[in-house]
Amino acid sequence: MTAASHDLRFDSGRLCLDLVATVSGRPGEEPVDRLGTPERLRRWLLGSGAVPQGTELQMVDAGWLGRFHAARDLLQRVVRAEVGGRAADPDLDRVNAIASAAPPVLRAVRGADGGLIRTVAGPPECGALVGLVARDAVELLTDPAVRVLLRQCEGESCTVLYLDTSRGRRRRWCSSEVCGNRERVARHRRRVLNGSR
Repeated sequence: MTAASHDLRFDSGRLCLDLVATVSGRPGEEPVDRLGTPERLRRWLLGSGAVPQGTELQMVDAGWLGRFHAARDLLQRVVRAEVGGRAADPDLDRVNAIASAAPPVLRAVRGADGGLIRTVAGPPECGALVGLVARDAVELLTDPAVRVLLRQCEGESCTVLYLDTSRGRRRRWCSSEVCGNRERVARHRRRVLNGSR
């Protein structure tokens, strides 16, 4: 496993899809978990915008990690079922239950430069943050105009789901810089190999 395989990415277009993207692997392959430690979860919470930059997250521990892993697995099943046109109703009940948690309370405060910045009113609770992600999934799956933008990356070994908001809706990869570049490199290698024979 390379260091790059552990990179957290935030290019799917939705909070819930960014959480689902923290694990990858095709069927039969060993999954790659990019959210394997409490420290990685802290980085994901800040990087995804689930909490404002500067939020203290010392309370994030293995218990939090377990709850986010469980939510991620649940959301992955529900979203993939929707993309595949299959019902996932028992899982939807669980998503709805998680989404019912009260969200973290946000406040506007003055930053060092005098401008307004967003902060949380107190230490965020795990259930509130997991609920925030689940609510995002409910919003995504119940908005027909957004749901039709859901795509599966066409990268050879990529399982990332993303929203195709490109002009013309012809985006093929979760990220042109990651999977798109890999595809271009592979295509170039095939041309070189075929040309050298």
